[in-house]
Amino acid sequence: MDLPDHIRAQTRSPFHELMGVSLLTWEDGLARLVCTPGPAHANRSGIVHGGVMLALLDQCNAFAGLFCPFPGRTRLAVTLDLDTRFTGQAKLGGKLIAEGRVVTAGRNIFFARGEVKDEAGTLVAFGASTHRYRSGSHAPEGVPLDAPD
Repeated sequence: MDLPDHIRAQTRSPFHELMGVSLLTWEDGLARLVCTPGPAHANRSGIVHGGVMLALLDQCNAFAGLFCPFPGRTRLAVTLDLDTRFTGQAKLGGKLIAEGRVVTAGRNIFFARGEVKDEAGTLVAFGASTHRYRSGSHAPEGVPLDAPD
């Protein structure tokens, strides 16, 4: 997806770079991420490590509640709880698509559900999570991108 510069600035993450994760779709209440697992994502059995799918769920669910359309600003949160179920195996080399949606949000907390599917559309993991907005991030305008933690 060709994201506007002010949105792309909000998505920069050393963790995403390490994992090879990029954002496909981001709007209020919805986020889709993609990862193409390679050898570094494998477990001892030679398939995608469950931690990769867990991380994708955590990130897509969090991003779903953190959309901020305002240039120079962002919204931040911490994960309080993440419940995951693995329903299949993911093979190395194929894309994994994670989609997260906000279920409900209050002033300080939001809840989201997500799924991870392989390139063929087979569900390989799903989960629900609870996130707490960081200070100032509960409002749609969030905080300045360069604000100290």
